Amino acid sequence: MKEKNGMKPLTRAEMEVMNVLWDETHALTVGEIVEGYEEPKPAYTTVATFLKILEAKGYVEHKKKEETGRTFYYSPMLSREKYIAHVVNDVKDTLFGNSTKRFCSFLIQNEELSDEDLQEILDLIQS
Repeated sequence: MKEKNGMKPLTRAEMEVMNVLWDETHALTVGEIVEGYEEPKPAYTTVATFLKILEAKGYVEHKKKEETGRTFYYSPMLSREKYIAHVVNDVKDTLFGNSTKRFCSFLIQNEELSDEDLQEILDLIQS
């Protein structure tokens, strides 16, 4: 994916860290992020490295809480929805010539949609 609006794409491993952060409503320590993973959990140092990368890319920020001393608490700087919108728009622009019609047509033709799914899509279009 190309870089657009200064937003660098996330790797699969970076997305895993972001998903843990997005699933919570408060800032997390590295240890808490590690605990948010399913087994096998990554190493503490691996997650810490990804957090540094994510911070450099502008996706997360960290703060210290006075009562905890040196412990950093990490939180996302954008919502999951904003990131998804960015990725989907980039795919639409890059692969479908910025055509929403071509993008939607591709999804409908290449997904196994139930009649119920199709009806929901039609209802969305009509509303």
